[in-house]
Amino acid sequence: MRIDRIREEIGWLKLVFGVLVAIDVSMLSWLAENYSDANSVLSIAGLLATIGVSSAIVWVNLVAYRRIEGLEEL
Repeated sequence: MRIDRIREEIGWLKLVFGVLVAIDVSMLSWLAENYSDANSVLSIAGLLATIGVSSAIVWVNLVAYRRIEGLEEL
């Protein structure tokens, strides 16, 4: 039963990881296309948001690997 719960968590983390990667790629492409035309405040906010989303991607990845290691221990 615990194995099934961990597998479901890993499945959920894969979904969250995919969504965050899509958001990150979208924000990076927006920044690349509009860095010269956009308001500097908007560019800085976009850069900070991209850094935040990239950090969230790393965090989700670490959590998923910990769950996978938890499966190996069972």
